[in-house]
Amino acid sequence: MNTQDTPIGEIAATHPAATRVFLRHKLDFCCGGKRTLATACRQAGLDPAAIDLELQTEAARGDDADRWETRSPAELVAHIEAHYHAALRRDVPPLIEAARKVERVHADKVGVPVGLADELAGFWEEMQRHMHKEEDILFPAIRRGVRGSDIAPPVRVMEHEHDAHALRLDRIRELTGTMVPPAHACATWRALYAGLAQLERELMLHIHLENHVLFARVTQPGAS
Repeated sequence: MNTQDTPIGEIAATHPAATRVFLRHKLDFCCGGKRTLATACRQAGLDPAAIDLELQTEAARGDDADRWETRSPAELVAHIEAHYHAALRRDVPPLIEAARKVERVHADKVGVPVGLADELAGFWEEMQRHMHKEEDILFPAIRRGVRGSDIAPPVRVMEHEHDAHALRLDRIRELTGTMVPPAHACATWRALYAGLAQLERELMLHIHLENHVLFARVTQPGAS
């Protein structure tokens, strides 16, 4: 199949295994998911034909375990809360503390990510407010069956906030040199960057599942 003219968010929603390819090549399929595959590849300096071939290879493996289109909106909401929201609450505070430690202990070292702890703290404040809005307002409405134009306004607010989260991730990448620790980095420093890389992967999957699967479904006219 030729998917080069298809939005990458749509590809990821239809073929969940495609997310492995996008993550491998750092292609933004969540907030940047409206771009076609060809456009996203050109912007990243990648060959669209080569990425298309990788997508076909992943699809041929036949291990798309998470076929989200078979899940109800209520099931998707439950998964987002239990998996992604719980993981953020568990993982982000320790990353902030680790960043503060690295900045303090290694202040005189080359490559220390100055300002990373404050950036993460700002991200965490925004994310906590965002999750509360979803858990207290949007998700209960979805569970009650609110659909179409009635659910669209709060969905648009959440999508706008997702764009802000993506900007935070861009800043974190800049501060950490794309999360690659220098050769002299200590164990805490290396663990911090590994944790941030995992945070980025999970957040991209999280936002994709909301924007291109859950939100796309519940805002459709006549959605159920």
